[in-house]
Amino acid sequence: MSIMKTCYQNFQTLKFASIAKKPRLFLYIFMVAVVFISAAWTMYDTSRPVVYIIGDSTVKNGGNEGIWGWGNIIPEYFDTVQLKIENHAIGGRSSRTFLTDGRWDVIMAKLKPGDYVLMQFGHNDGGALADSSRARGTIKGIGNESREIFNPIKKKQEVVYTYGWYMRKYITDTKAKGAIPIVCSPVPRNSWKDGKVKRDTASYTMWAIQVAQQEGSFFINLNELVCNQYDKLGEENVKTMFTTKDNTHTSKEGATLNAASVVEGIKTLKDCTLAKYVIDSKKAN
Repeated sequence: MSIMKTCYQNFQTLKFASIAKKPRLFLYIFMVAVVFISAAWTMYDTSRPVVYIIGDSTVKNGGNEGIWGWGNIIPEYFDTVQLKIENHAIGGRSSRTFLTDGRWDVIMAKLKPGDYVLMQFGHNDGGALADSSRARGTIKGIGNESREIFNPIKKKQEVVYTYGWYMRKYITDTKAKGAIPIVCSPVPRNSWKDGKVKRDTASYTMWAIQVAQQEGSFFINLNELVCNQYDKLGEENVKTMFTTKDNTHTSKEGATLNAASVVEGIKTLKDCTLAKYVIDSKKAN
C-alpha cells in the first residue's frame, strides 16, 4: 500500500507541475469547474419548493423600531436546506395595494408547481379607498362589487374591489401555476374586554374563512390560535408581545409567538405537504 501511495503522490506532483507550466490550461480547468459548480447550485436552488409569504407589517418588519413580523421568524421552524422561504410581505400594504404596486407580479413571474403562497391581509384593508395619504382600502365583504375611484397617489382612475375579490385572485392565480395557497386570518391586536382578547369574528377573519372555503384553499385561523395563547398569558403579560408604538405591531417576542402559531396551524392542515418540512426548532424561542 505504501508503494501505491508513493506512486499516487508522485503522479499528483507531476500532474500539477505540468499544469503550472501551462497557465492557460489551468485557467480553462478552473473556469470549467466554476461553471459546473454554478450550474449544479442553480439546479439545486430552482428544484427546491419555495414558500412565498405575502402580507403587511405584522408579517414583514424585521426589527425596525423594535417592530417584528412573523414572516421574519418563521424560517427557523423549517428545513431550509430542502425548502426555500421568501418573505415578500411589506408594511402598509392591503390586499389591494400589494397587487396594484406590482408586488404580486414579481412572485407570479417565479411561481412554479409545488411552491406555496402563505398569505395574510386585513389590517390595512379597512382604510379609505381614495384618501391622499394611503388610498389602500378595499370594499368590505367577499362579493364582486366594485367602485371606480380616482387614486390621488397614483393620479389615475382605479377600479377597487372587495377584500374577498383580492384574496380570491391570489388563491386562483396560485392554483393556476400549480402552486399551493394557504390563507391566514389576520393576527389579533392587543385589545381586551372582560379579561379576554377581542376576536375578529365578523369581518376579515370571517371573510378569509369564507373565501378559503369557496376556493378550496388551505386555511389557518391565525386570529383564533393567537387569541387562545394571549388568553392563557393574560393581559398584563401580553403587553411585552407588542411595541409601545401601538396595539397592532408586535415585538420579536410577539412575532415569535405568531410564527409558532402559523407553524402549529400548518401541522394541523389535512394533506398539506408543507408540514413535512417543519422541524422542531427552539432557536426562535
